[in-house]
Amino acid sequence: MTRASSFKTAVLTAFLAAIGATGSHAADLTVGANIGNVPWEFQDASGKTVGFEVDLVTEIAKRLGKTVEFVNTPFAGLFPAVQSGRINMAVSSITITQKRLESVSFAQPYYDSDQSLTVTAKSGIAGLKDMGSKPVGVDTGSTGDMWADAHKGEYKLGEIRKFEGLQPAMLDLVAGRIDGYISDIPALLYYVKGKPELKVVERIPTGEKYSIMFNKGDPLATEVNGVITTLKKEGFIAKLHETWFGAKAEDTTSTVAVLDMPKAK
Repeated sequence: MTRASSFKTAVLTAFLAAIGATGSHAADLTVGANIGNVPWEFQDASGKTVGFEVDLVTEIAKRLGKTVEFVNTPFAGLFPAVQSGRINMAVSSITITQKRLESVSFAQPYYDSDQSLTVTAKSGIAGLKDMGSKPVGVDTGSTGDMWADAHKGEYKLGEIRKFEGLQPAMLDLVAGRIDGYISDIPALLYYVKGKPELKVVERIPTGEKYSIMFNKGDPLATEVNGVITTLKKEGFIAKLHETWFGAKAEDTTSTVAVLDMPKAK
């Protein structure tokens, strides 16, 4: 067994153990989510799971006449969990890629994004050009992880350290155990608000689009896609954007524009 497959097996085993610990699920739809991924899905001060995608999926389930339950799952564990049928769908600002479309399905996207570099304000780092030989953090299995690996030589990045979400990465960044963190720009811009010790210093253009992930060929993906079309036409998703990001979504973005379901080429 390869190291990669061992890791996937360990993640899925942990996920299944968590399922067993909480008993059987009564909800019609079980949704995997990496809770702690602000502002998409995280716990508020009262411990309630909230966020952009939580609101979106909850509304989609309502329109389908179904109940929904969110299951906290590490990002890398979302893929084997949805493919095995242990969850019906997955969210966590998941980027649609051609590689992923080979093994899973996505509904139409609802958010356009890029990657970013976040550092501490006192570091003096102004961008990727200053990251030579310095350790950088990424989220395991994310597009930031893929980008850093593909561009490590170009920017002479130091060790690439992998984390299971934003919170542990931020702890290591503030503590000086890493010098930068590469991840989705909306989450980082949201996170650093009111934190003068942290700074997003560079947007990394990647042209990413987020959506809900399903097992390959699952008819539920088409059903959900239809609801997303309706919610876009009603302005519901645009309103979510204003609620969570404090700004109006541009008409040309996937938050507003109705798009086709992505297909593997």
